[in-house]
Amino acid sequence: MGLKNRIVVLSSGRGSNFCAIADGITQGKIPNAEIVGLISNRSDALALSHAKLRAISYHVIESKLYRANNKFDRPTYEKPLLSLLLSLKPDLILLAGYMLVLGKEIIQTFPKKIINIHPSLLPKFRGLHAQKQALENGEKETGCTVHWVTEGLDEGPTILQARVPILPNDTEESLSLRLLPLEHETYVSALKLILK
Repeated sequence: MGLKNRIVVLSSGRGSNFCAIADGITQGKIPNAEIVGLISNRSDALALSHAKLRAISYHVIESKLYRANNKFDRPTYEKPLLSLLLSLKPDLILLAGYMLVLGKEIIQTFPKKIINIHPSLLPKFRGLHAQKQALENGEKETGCTVHWVTEGLDEGPTILQARVPILPNDTEESLSLRLLPLEHETYVSALKLILK
């Protein structure tokens, strides 16, 4: 049994993708991996209690405390984030519902090591409210994309995509709900591909 790949997960919210990844590792669906830390930018993120339940170490760097001229001050916030990441020595950094865009320095420090999942068939509908964008655009299907993170928003090379049809009576909420289990499945499959 070789060394396991060290995974750090960044999450801001309910942590359902984090759970899918953690459980995928435990169940042996994702090979040669261990989560060495969960980092959240919100102390009220549900993901933290999921980490606690699974005895995975977790850290909070509260992004709302980093402000300058009444705006989020990314460079100042990312200083402690970068040193925490460096101390965890990750082989892969997984964004799982992490609601902040990563700055240039972190991306350049960990080239080809950061992965994200986005709820659309990229390159369509980058950024926020991808399901809403798909509905407003009259799309017949949408899906999710697991991709490498680069400096362009949701622009990195695709690792894996999965599709769902858009139903006539779909709302942003119903579509998001239907997409969620597919996101979990696709993230796990993408990691399996990379870590095999």
